[in-house]
Amino acid sequence: METNATNTNVEAAKPINVLERRLDLTLAVADLDKEIEQRLRKLGKNFKMPGFRPGKVPANIVKQQYGQQAHYEALNEKLSDLFDEAVKAQKLRVAGNPNIEPKKTESTTELEFTAVFEVYPEIKLNPLKDVEIERAVLEVGPAELESTLEVLRKQRVRFEPVDRAAANGDRVTIDFLGKKDGVAFQGGQANDYPFVLGEGAMLPDFEKAVLGLKAGESKSFEMTFPADYGAKDLAGQTVTFEITVKAVSEPILPEVDSEFAKALGVEGGDVEKMKAEIETNLKREVKKRLQSRVKDQVMEALLKTHQVDLPNALVDMEIERLMQVARQDMEQRGGVKMKDFPMQREWFVEQAKRRISLGLLLSEIVKANELHAKADQVKAVVEEAAQSYEHPEEVIRWYYAQPQRLSEIEGVAIEDNVVAWALSQAKVVDKAVAFDELMGRKA
Repeated sequence: METNATNTNVEAAKPINVLERRLDLTLAVADLDKEIEQRLRKLGKNFKMPGFRPGKVPANIVKQQYGQQAHYEALNEKLSDLFDEAVKAQKLRVAGNPNIEPKKTESTTELEFTAVFEVYPEIKLNPLKDVEIERAVLEVGPAELESTLEVLRKQRVRFEPVDRAAANGDRVTIDFLGKKDGVAFQGGQANDYPFVLGEGAMLPDFEKAVLGLKAGESKSFEMTFPADYGAKDLAGQTVTFEITVKAVSEPILPEVDSEFAKALGVEGGDVEKMKAEIETNLKREVKKRLQSRVKDQVMEALLKTHQVDLPNALVDMEIERLMQVARQDMEQRGGVKMKDFPMQREWFVEQAKRRISLGLLLSEIVKANELHAKADQVKAVVEEAAQSYEHPEEVIRWYYAQPQRLSEIEGVAIEDNVVAWALSQAKVVDKAVAFDELMGRKA
C-alpha cells in the first residue's frame, strides 16, 4: 500500500506462527533525507559556536556535529510512523514493540526493512453452562461473634509466672543446646528463649519434650528433624537437645468489660456498642473473604475452559513488572542491601502467564457482554472500602480528588461484574465453609 504524500510503502503482514507476524516496510531515501535536513535546521537554530552568532553556524558544521543524531531520530520516527500506519490500515492489534531490522537492497532510492511483531490472540468465548462453580457461604451469628471476641482477648493476653508443670498455652522461657554427633550445630543454641507452647513456634517433638517440665528442671532428649526441614544439613537428621526451663507463665485473658471496650477504642467503654462494632466489621470481613473465594473459583473456571495463546512480549513485560514489585517489596522488608538481590525470571513465569491469560480473557468477556463498570458501581465499591477507616468520608474524598485514583476501584467493579456474569451462566453449588477456615485460623 502507499502512504499519503510519500513514496513510502508497505506490504500486507505475513503470519510466522499463531501470533507472530512479519511486515515488510519500504522507505524512500528522499523522504528520510528531507526529515534529516529539517531536524538539522532546527538544531542549527540553537547551536552555539565560538566565532559565530547563535543560529549562524554553517550547515556543514551543524551536520558534522549532529548528523548522526538527526539520522537516528529521523529514521526511527519514520519507521515508527510507517509501522503504525500499516498496522492500523490492516487492523492489527500489536502486542508489545516490533523488532525492525534492515534488509539488503541494491536500490539507491529506497531502504527496505522487516518488522517482526506479535498480535493479540483472537479469543473464542466458550459457554459455561456445564461448568460447576463452588460458592462458599457463611452466616455470621453469635458463635462467630464469640469466636472473634476470643481472638481479640488472646491478642491482649498477659502472662503471669506459675509454679507448676508447663502446659499448652503457657509461655515458657528456656535455655537449649542442640548437638549433632556430639557437636553443637549452628542455630541450635539459645539462652532465655521465650515461646508459647501449642502455637507452633517450635517443632512438635521439641514442644512435646518441654511439656510437663517446671521452672528449674532440665531434660535431654533425641529429636529427628523433618525430611523437608529448611536447613538441608539438618533435614532428616537425628540430634540431641539439652534444655533447661527458666520460667513458666500462664495466660491471663482480659475480661469482656468496660476496660476491654476502651482498649478497643470504644469511647466510654460501652460493651454493647463494642460488640455491635465488632459484628459490623466481622460481617464486612466475612463478605469480603467470601467474595474473594468465589472470585478465585470463577477465575479458575475461566482458565480451565479457555485456551489462550499468549504473546511472548506481554509475558516478558509482566515478568519484568513482577520482578520489579518483588525487588521493591524485598527492599522495604530487608533494606537497601536487598535491592540487588539476584532474581530468576523463571520464578515469575507461571504467575505472569496466569495474569496475562486472565487479563485477556476478562477483557474479551467484558467487551462481549458489556460489563464495563458504571459510575454508581464504582461509587459503591469506594464507599464500602472506606467503611473500614475511622473517617470514611475523608477516604471517599481522597479517591475522588483525582480521577486516576479510581482506576483500581474501577478494575474491582469490572471483576465483580465478570463474577456475577459467570455465576449467572454456570452451575453454582453453594457450600458451607467453617468460620475458622474462612478466617485462616488453625483448628
